Amino acid sequence: MEITSAQQAGYDPRILAFGRLQGAANRLEYLLGRALERECGITHLMYEVLLIVGRTGPDGLTMRSIAQEQVLTTGGATRLVDRMAALGLVTRTPSPRDGRVQLVRLTPLGEETTVRASRVHVENIEQFFFRPIPAEHRERFADDLRTLSHAARDALPRLR
Repeated sequence: MEITSAQQAGYDPRILAFGRLQGAANRLEYLLGRALERECGITHLMYEVLLIVGRTGPDGLTMRSIAQEQVLTTGGATRLVDRMAALGLVTRTPSPRDGRVQLVRLTPLGEETTVRASRVHVENIEQFFFRPIPAEHRERFADDLRTLSHAARDALPRLR
């Protein structure tokens, strides 16, 4: 279907669907992010980094990997990790294989904060993300979101 007017564009079902997705994501980010800040003292982006680093276990994760996972520049990732280190959530240490590479690891406080924040986050996800969707649609919805996320990730250029 070719779009020939602004009004037609405004009612195009593809544009409306994407706008609803973006609107929902923005509102959920606001609600869930504010809860993490209020109850745990961290931003949603910090929480995401804690999860990513926590998944790697004691080996740690490179700054480059954090940047790629969060679609940040390496400088942006470095500044974020520096703020997290100042809060005592992570440490940065040279890699034993390459001293030029910094590995990020959770501290005990980072581990505890991740667990506490995850409990808060799960409650809010249940309330604002899953409850509004009929139970019989939730698994399919989550699968479809994973498909969209992977397709978008694969279309992005790799960060250097």
